[in-house]
Amino acid sequence: MREQGNGRHYGRHQALLNALQSVALILFMGGFMALLGWLLWGGSGVIMLLTLGMVTTLFNPALSPRWVMKLYGAKPLSDGQAPALGELKAWLCQRAGLDKPPELYLIPSRVINAFSVGSSGRSVVALSDALLRQLSLRELAGVLAHEVSHIRHNDLWVLGLADLFSRLASLMAFVGQVLLLMNLPLLLMGMVTIDWGLILLLVIAPLVSALAQLALSRTREYAADLNAARLTGDPRGLAAALEKIEQAQGGWVEHILTPGRRVPDPSLLRTHPRTEERVERLLELDKELELEDRLPLEQLLHQFDHPEVTRQPKRRFLGTWW
Repeated sequence: MREQGNGRHYGRHQALLNALQSVALILFMGGFMALLGWLLWGGSGVIMLLTLGMVTTLFNPALSPRWVMKLYGAKPLSDGQAPALGELKAWLCQRAGLDKPPELYLIPSRVINAFSVGSSGRSVVALSDALLRQLSLRELAGVLAHEVSHIRHNDLWVLGLADLFSRLASLMAFVGQVLLLMNLPLLLMGMVTIDWGLILLLVIAPLVSALAQLALSRTREYAADLNAARLTGDPRGLAAALEKIEQAQGGWVEHILTPGRRVPDPSLLRTHPRTEERVERLLELDKELELEDRLPLEQLLHQFDHPEVTRQPKRRFLGTWW
């Protein structure tokens, strides 16, 4: 009984923690930009940067999701072609309160991948050919719920705002380097002095913003995992999908020479959390769900067979096509 109670509190605690971390990271990045503006140009610099950020955020022309799909060579995946996915999408969007369901696109690729593009009013979920072939319908439900959660909580907009902060930091670092070069002759002749602390801050500004952006991305991935598990009522389905995707990432040489091992990369430089950590959190959340939360998805999945892809992606010199 105590373990089940701990499980119930775990999901709510993680959801709150993820939200607080996202807000804190956004405020940190915005505050860091304001600090740089104040050090360079005083109060007018803060106003200028805030105005620039607001104008860019409001009027930045977002790429059309369909245009992005054309870059990947993706094709629309209608409900008639994959009725199980269409039914799952409609069911998940209804549970998530998403008024306009995303369009599904199929990417002819042998890499297991899924991602979402756009906003809550105009969005697309792209699924690779390999994803549909290698994941079960239960696992596909978890992956699709993960992408629907991203769209429902405007994660793409939040990450776009973080990217704007990073770009502004890089721009200010460039401006600082130009000013330093312009004043270098006067500096060598001792005619001017320079605040080396400010120069150092400008140099590391892009790195600080990039690390904060990566941390925000990992936080939103955690949140999307937990929200997806609540939508489906099946945390183990998404956990199984993540483990299968992680196992498929390495090539056959890696599986033969170093099975179960991989060159570690620093956690600070990852856009996604480690799969082991994501799976562990999902399994903890699994203790929280009651039986009635699991039944709707099970009843829905029993109605359909696994979605089949009848056309193999053909090879060409620079990639894949239909």
